[in-house]
Amino acid sequence: MHILGISAFYHDSAACLVRDGEIVAAAQEERFSRKKHDHDFPKQAAAYCVKAAGIELGDVDLVAFYDKPLLKFDRLLETYLACWPRGFPLFTKSLPVWLRQKLHIPRELDRGLDHAYRGRYIFTEHHESHAASAFFPSPWQEAAVLTLDGVGEWTTGSIAKGEGNHLDLLQEQRFPHSLGLLYSAFTYFAGFRVNSGEYKLMGLAPYGEPIYRDLILEKLIDLKDDGSFRLDMSYFAYGYDDVMTSPKLAALLGGPPRPSEAPVTQREMDLAASIQAVTEEIVLRMARQAHALTRCKNLALAGGVALNCVANGKLQREGPFANLWVQPAAGDAGGALGTALFVWHQVLGNPRTALATDSQQGSLLGPSYSDAELRAFLDATGAVYHEHADETALCDSIAALIASECVVGHFWGRMEFGPRALGNRSILADARSLRMRSLLNQKIKHRESFRPFAPAVLREHAHEYFELAAETESPYMLLVSQVRKDKLVAQPHGAHKGFDKLQEERSLIPAVTHVDDSARVQTVDAVRHPRLHGILQAFLHKTGCPLVINTSFNVRGEPIVNTPAEAYRCFLATDLDALVLGSFLLHRKEQPNLDVADHRAYLASFPLD
Repeated sequence: MHILGISAFYHDSAACLVRDGEIVAAAQEERFSRKKHDHDFPKQAAAYCVKAAGIELGDVDLVAFYDKPLLKFDRLLETYLACWPRGFPLFTKSLPVWLRQKLHIPRELDRGLDHAYRGRYIFTEHHESHAASAFFPSPWQEAAVLTLDGVGEWTTGSIAKGEGNHLDLLQEQRFPHSLGLLYSAFTYFAGFRVNSGEYKLMGLAPYGEPIYRDLILEKLIDLKDDGSFRLDMSYFAYGYDDVMTSPKLAALLGGPPRPSEAPVTQREMDLAASIQAVTEEIVLRMARQAHALTRCKNLALAGGVALNCVANGKLQREGPFANLWVQPAAGDAGGALGTALFVWHQVLGNPRTALATDSQQGSLLGPSYSDAELRAFLDATGAVYHEHADETALCDSIAALIASECVVGHFWGRMEFGPRALGNRSILADARSLRMRSLLNQKIKHRESFRPFAPAVLREHAHEYFELAAETESPYMLLVSQVRKDKLVAQPHGAHKGFDKLQEERSLIPAVTHVDDSARVQTVDAVRHPRLHGILQAFLHKTGCPLVINTSFNVRGEPIVNTPAEAYRCFLATDLDALVLGSFLLHRKEQPNLDVADHRAYLASFPLD
């Protein structure tokens, strides 16, 4: 049986195809449309998934949608009425969209699928989709499941227990009291874009001090021991306005929100540190409650808040669970995967057997290109390339380039599903280089200088560089860990404040060590990510170091590259030294046309996120 899962019309549209319980393909629409966080119907993503399964749309047995629009509309109406008359302007703005599209999802699905699908549609609740995406691909037969995001229909967070092929909801948090919306409110207040800039706020937090933490817990939130809470909604405006916060919050915090074009100040750094500390406390309390309710040793996580890898790291270190697994596409995109698996297991009652390495297949579920297709593209483009028929020799050449401080764009195999590049659509560089962090931010990624980079490290060597137990895995780059003290460089305590901390060398791997001596770790094994594993093995052999920088293959505002043409264009438009397309290696200095004005204009067309 083929089940097509769809998430659409709110944030990060995606499609996933499940065949008899196995995930065949999954992709976000933004990778095809080139519109970051594209929320339109995932027409191209769905077409790819069906093609990857070797079938036609008419062969799909069931289509599942990741939430229940009528239930969500009920919440919106009740919220607008509760906020009347302040909610009237937002009500009149949003109502036409609902009347035109969101109340008619079956019609929109018919249209998006070109009327080729003739079966029925199944709608799962938003947090059911999240919970299913967390538990069913996880490596366990039994686990507690924690979901946290902005809001689905009414639910903003839930605790469930997964056992075999079934999920049981045990406890939920309801709108407007939402950890995801609280974090987004501070994202907005700090001058970043909601539903896009939350990871910037997380990266900014180590530059500040949590001086507002107690004030937030005293004034904004009534937090209980079990992790449930109520927000004082007089400080927030998201129930009735287009903005997230009210003037009352500005008065409490000593001034208005930062305009997006204004410089980031110490206040924003301290606010980021403070809301991050509060978030970690709430997540820990909810996890303890999940453990008390389920008595499980395993915890599976999903929802947008599960992408807060700093909180995940603290949960892994201090939480009550022995094992932690986070859905790689934890946000709304993962709802497409979750709803398909929920229908297969929970609605249809099909059995499930957990796989020891999880069933997410390294989250490498997107399109791939054969060497024949890549060669045809390169020949048509007139690019100069070197073919490496021997995989070991190619990995050795890539490792040698990285060791000589070259920056390499790497495009191989299937594209990643989720927000993290995991080696197949990645930019790779030497983490030991003092200059590499600023070079990547300024000349390659064209993004803010304060943002950190992540290390990809051989799993068996991760504990030698990071405060991780030898058996700990983080294959999807969703855990933050401290760098081991024996890898740190002594620094005068408190010598620098704010962005001046960037001047400090900090460790033997300075390009991936954040200013609080932490790193967002990806552990790499040969099963999930074989090419990246080969590169790291070659790099270890050459340098004695088992890790490199791994950052997504794109520039600021651009979705991660999907096609060889996009990879080649990004290669020419930035200061990348080399490009790998499958088995082909390209050196920048050898390319026949380095007039990059057109390519840079193309990249400049992406709106800054």
